Amino acid sequence: MDALLTAFVTAVLAEWGDKTQLIAIMLAAATRRPAAILAGLFLAAVASSTVAAIAGVYVAGTVTIRAMTLMVALALLFAGAAGLIRRRPPTEHSPRLPVVSAFILFLAAELGDRTQFLTFAIAGRFDSAPLAAAGATAGILAATIPAVLLGDRLPSAVPVSAIRYVGAGLFLLAGFIVAVNALRLT
Repeated sequence: MDALLTAFVTAVLAEWGDKTQLIAIMLAAATRRPAAILAGLFLAAVASSTVAAIAGVYVAGTVTIRAMTLMVALALLFAGAAGLIRRRPPTEHSPRLPVVSAFILFLAAELGDRTQFLTFAIAGRFDSAPLAAAGATAGILAATIPAVLLGDRLPSAVPVSAIRYVGAGLFLLAGFIVAVNALRLT
């Protein structure tokens, strides 16, 4: 259960103001078809989170607990540093196949993203690919559904930048604490 909740919270914080949310805003404004965008987002989130979680559990089986804990610390520090980088919205275009376009765009945005790295580390640390993948998928959806529903009104309705910077600070603080604790493991 720890993997589920931890992956959910980290994914929600990591996705606010991130590429996935910006792509959701762009697609929502261009297509006005939120159900199609959500379907593509869901499929991409499941695929990305599942691959990351399975890889995390596999790698965790080959390294020590100290190394895996340091991996979690590195993922948190990476997520915090990435959260301080401002993202520019993508250029708007109107896709013909919104579900396919949303799937491809969201999957490309998530590959190698901080949410995927966090899911990898959490799944490995807690040795639970299904729970980490489910938590990360739910977190991605929870952070991105408001962007799909509100579209370009999201930045005026929600303090996206503030949430992003607070999340970055929390990731940096947690990463530092986890790293110090990992180095004390004997």
